[in-house]
Amino acid sequence: MATIKAFPHADFLSQLEHLGEGEPLLATPSLPPALSGMLLAADGTGSPTKAAGCLIQLLKAQKAVWQASLDSELVAAELRRYQKFAKPGQPSPHIVQLRQRQAAARQASSVSRQAFIKAAMAFVREAGVEVPPRVALEAFIASWIEANIPVDPVVAASVIQTDH
Repeated sequence: MATIKAFPHADFLSQLEHLGEGEPLLATPSLPPALSGMLLAADGTGSPTKAAGCLIQLLKAQKAVWQASLDSELVAAELRRYQKFAKPGQPSPHIVQLRQRQAAARQASSVSRQAFIKAAMAFVREAGVEVPPRVALEAFIASWIEANIPVDPVVAASVIQTDH
């Protein structure tokens, strides 16, 4: 049985989405000052900047990439399980359906990855984040998110428990 994984930045994404509705971004010790300066206007009103909107789109795109990856893994595992016992010759309708689902999952993965790169370019432009030369934008922004965006407490606790 596969374990269900939760998107690690879901709570922070939810807070960012509600930031535009007038709700304050919760001041947590895990929020770096550079990130709060990037997301909130400097005038002290607490209104979100354009970079905050781009970060919301970036996190949504990362969540879509994460979901597509999870779907691909699940379909591939199911297909391997059923193909192991398949008879030679014409594939069964169930295996054909699984192959179609696998193709759809791959397509969703490609589309979500493209959306992620597009959102990453917009965020880097708006936030003024310097991308090092000779580093792929996708790899850099993924590591930047892991380093700068707070992880949900439930996900962090489950990671700590599984590391021991």
